[in-house]
Amino acid sequence: MGHLVTLVPGDGIGPEVTAAALLVLDAVGADIDWDTRHLGSSALDRGETSAVPAGTVESARRTGCVLKGPVSTSRDGGFRSPNTGLRRELGLFVQLRPVRAVPVAGGSAPPLDVVVVRQTGEDLYAGWELAPGSPAAVEALRAAGADDVSASGVSLKAFSPAAVRRTAEFALRWAQAHGRRRVTVVHKATVMRETDGLFLRVCRQVAAERPGDGPTAGVELDDALVDNACAQLVRRPAAFDVLLTGMLYGDVLSDLAAAVAGGVGLAPGAAYGPDAAVFEAAHGSAPRHAGQDRANPMGLIRSAALMLRHLGDGERAARVESAVDAVLAEGRDLTYDLAPGTPVGTRRCAEAIAERAASSG
Repeated sequence: MGHLVTLVPGDGIGPEVTAAALLVLDAVGADIDWDTRHLGSSALDRGETSAVPAGTVESARRTGCVLKGPVSTSRDGGFRSPNTGLRRELGLFVQLRPVRAVPVAGGSAPPLDVVVVRQTGEDLYAGWELAPGSPAAVEALRAAGADDVSASGVSLKAFSPAAVRRTAEFALRWAQAHGRRRVTVVHKATVMRETDGLFLRVCRQVAAERPGDGPTAGVELDDALVDNACAQLVRRPAAFDVLLTGMLYGDVLSDLAAAVAGGVGLAPGAAYGPDAAVFEAAHGSAPRHAGQDRANPMGLIRSAALMLRHLGDGERAARVESAVDAVLAEGRDLTYDLAPGTPVGTRRCAEAIAERAASSG
């Protein structure tokens, strides 16, 4: 019996890019048994009463591993982010978004090979909000010294020392285990001293407490203001190695890095908790492109390679990653975002990767 993995196809372009990833995994002979579940609007469309169904959460806890297509978040208040909800239910506390530039269609690539480590569960993306004009919002704004409080909404940003410590320890251990030499804490502590300031202080404490011969020895920790980090990613892509930050900055930084590397459609992601890991592309569900066979599947295919490494199958993961790099370099079977003149569809792009990956075995 193979590895049991929960599969969440998602919505929008999710089912198409998920099918593409499965095609590549089949091509390399990945030994996986899938438990297909649903999340968000696709779950509600199937009669579930919650955008984060209990059955999906139970499956993820049981398998400990999820391959997830993009899932839409309601923009009109219909339901809270199912992505945030699933992270909270599974106790996922950190997310990795590696971004590595490779040559496309015979061109050159910027010297970019960076990993963004995002703390999850806190920060502005945690969903801690107070409705405009509500007594709680008015009280919070008055306590903070705001002037106009009568009709203002509030999104709360909070960091706790324990959660930041756990993320910093993870980032330093991961950097050491993967041959990385420097972790840069990205923040705006000059302005948000009670939140970003705490984040930076705790990260520095964790770094200072390391034994000289421990599992994080040899990894340097420094810091950068978020606006400067964004500028440096564009101007000097080789300036960073690992970026450690909160959810909001991490989202912006990883998308910016992906754009420098060739596009967000290429960027994979992985989120980890004590008992489960979720692998998903950095991009969203792009509902206006759904069903058109034009979405770039490489982000989720690369996420599937991260999943294979997590499952202990580094050989097949390397074959998938090398196949993606080869198809990018050849430039013949690329989707519209990478080859606007002569693009192919999602399926054909995945087939080209699958053919390369299968032939390398």
